[in-house]
Amino acid sequence: MATRIRRADYYYVTQPEEPRDAYKLLSRLADLGINLLAFTGVPSGPMRTQLTIFPEDPKKFESAARRAGFRSEGPHHALLVQGDDELGALASIHARLDAANVTVYASSGVTTGEGSFGYVLYVRPEDYDRAVEAVQA
Repeated sequence: MATRIRRADYYYVTQPEEPRDAYKLLSRLADLGINLLAFTGVPSGPMRTQLTIFPEDPKKFESAARRAGFRSEGPHHALLVQGDDELGALASIHARLDAANVTVYASSGVTTGEGSFGYVLYVRPEDYDRAVEAVQA
């Protein structure tokens, strides 16, 4: 698989930190037919969790969220990278962003363990268009 870089919208959902909350939200999204490209959950203060949801279809997600009655913040914009796991794959992407004077303020990635990877790049809103152009997303 060649490296693919695409634009990805994401949304925050902040909720009380209960052991089953992420499971309940993910199950509800599946019931509503929402396919996810990526998902993270991190603590957000005492007894709260911030879930970051990358829906495959942002408009469908927004509609479903309204119907389901949960609040989301977004859309925000990121870049989703998927490709073959090879030495230096991420370095070359960051080199292109650096050459375009784009600041990456957060990122997260994972390998499949079978030769491919996924990586999310968060850039500042004012840098987003330059980032898209730099990596040809």
